[in-house]
Amino acid sequence: MTEIRNRVEESGIISFDFRDLIPKGTRSVLDLKDFLFEGVMVREKDFRDKVAAYDWEQFKDHYVGITCSVEAILPLWVFMVIASKLEGKAKMVIRGNAAHLEGALLRRALEQLDVEQYRDKVVLVKGCGAEVPESAYITLTLLLQPVVKTLMFGEACATVPVYKRK
Repeated sequence: MTEIRNRVEESGIISFDFRDLIPKGTRSVLDLKDFLFEGVMVREKDFRDKVAAYDWEQFKDHYVGITCSVEAILPLWVFMVIASKLEGKAKMVIRGNAAHLEGALLRRALEQLDVEQYRDKVVLVKGCGAEVPESAYITLTLLLQPVVKTLMFGEACATVPVYKRK
């Protein structure tokens, strides 16, 4: 009987999967429409009353995006007040929807990535399985190209060369 060999593993290719980089945890999006007077505008006293009565503990250890699903003119201090209530509770707070939140989490993870572990290696960036913003692939390319020997995209069975050091 012939032994089954994993030629991909034997090749020394390091597989980079964005799913391994994205932090685990609960994501929440806070819609400011619920804090608006008659659902359309900010009236400071009403806004502050609603903020004071709101249960901020529900966001304990969450990653939170702050958005507004209705067309309203929101002064910047509104976001500051909400952020101040989430400080010390949420793991991260951003201005944006769920997609913006995922992008921000990925950016943060890429900023903390130790690229030295990829020095002089052949790296395959997996292209399937995770909803990843295109900008993350660009950022990763710019981070890895100065250190890797070869950078590829795709899956082990079908790769596209991106960069190869001469």
